[in-house]
Amino acid sequence: MPGPLHGVLVADFSRVLAGPYATMLLADLGADVVKVESPHGDDTRHWRPPLRGDVSTYYLAVNRNKRSVVLDLTDPDDLVLAHGLADRADVLIQNFRPGALRRFGLDHDTATARNARLVYASISGFGAAGGADLPGYDLMAQAAAGLMSLTGAADGPPVKAGVAVLDVIAGLHAALGILAALRHRESTGRGQHVTVDLLSSALSGLVNHASAHVAGGVVPHRMGNAHPSIVPYEPLPTADGELVVIAANDGQFRTLCRVLGVPELATDPRFRGNADRTAHRDELRPLLVAALSRRGSARWFGELRAAGVPCSPINSVAEGVALAEGLGLDPVVTVGGVPGIRHPIGLSDSPPSYDLPPPGLDAHGPELRAWLAGD
Repeated sequence: MPGPLHGVLVADFSRVLAGPYATMLLADLGADVVKVESPHGDDTRHWRPPLRGDVSTYYLAVNRNKRSVVLDLTDPDDLVLAHGLADRADVLIQNFRPGALRRFGLDHDTATARNARLVYASISGFGAAGGADLPGYDLMAQAAAGLMSLTGAADGPPVKAGVAVLDVIAGLHAALGILAALRHRESTGRGQHVTVDLLSSALSGLVNHASAHVAGGVVPHRMGNAHPSIVPYEPLPTADGELVVIAANDGQFRTLCRVLGVPELATDPRFRGNADRTAHRDELRPLLVAALSRRGSARWFGELRAAGVPCSPINSVAEGVALAEGLGLDPVVTVGGVPGIRHPIGLSDSPPSYDLPPPGLDAHGPELRAWLAGD
């Protein structure tokens, strides 16, 4: 069954993570994504190890369901083909530094003057105004936005997130913006410029922490694994390890206390309501730890899960994938012998499809160049 984006042609001039992640999501939903690469190839082809065979697993993570063509924009003949692709495309996405594509005639104004229906998506690190000169690396944005100031032990240094989370958020925002612009085009016949930057995506992704500052006048700070507004909401030690334990409302806290064998804590005036528990977190935590110390994490996980208390063991990535498999989520799909993580969105009538493995450099070059040349 054709995907919901069947017939949408995406000219993908992006590299590394945010753009390729966005276009892979679109490709899984049926869009025809043409990945335009320089002769050097996408940078992530060279970010190794880890490897599958001799291919970077970083590259494999975000490039399935695409066709690759090498076009050297400094070569006049290749540039003509690049213009032809932009002229035919429904969507063009790029993450060059703001203004860098102007000299090639592939900037928004020039491309849309030739193709008024084009949805043109630009991803940058810090926008096209005052931050146009700043490269768009995830770690820079984590530092600049304040995310690192919130990550790590309370008495330790700032720490980056373990994954390039802002690239992923920006990629999601880009895909959402593209879909909105395509919907708008249905009624107007015209494309528009979709702009996404890592810093804005970061501030949006900081959600309650950003709101604490702009709405509450508070500057959030590192709290380790604790939560500023919910207690308990953190890993707690058990007899043989740690278990994430959450009581996001008073009912969950009462159930937690009952299962742990300390029901009196739920009626203690210091802990009766969430605001009380937040104010007295330093008094509550050792009492919960003492109760949890009587059994191991696996035993508590089973009992708390059965009672409806949110909790989880702290898994490795391998254990996380195994858990998803055990829960029937089928997290892994294999395309052309290359395993990857399944598209996260389920659609009952037009589900994602997996037709092409991540392409080798210029794997579809001859056919795409012939098509663009009109042969």
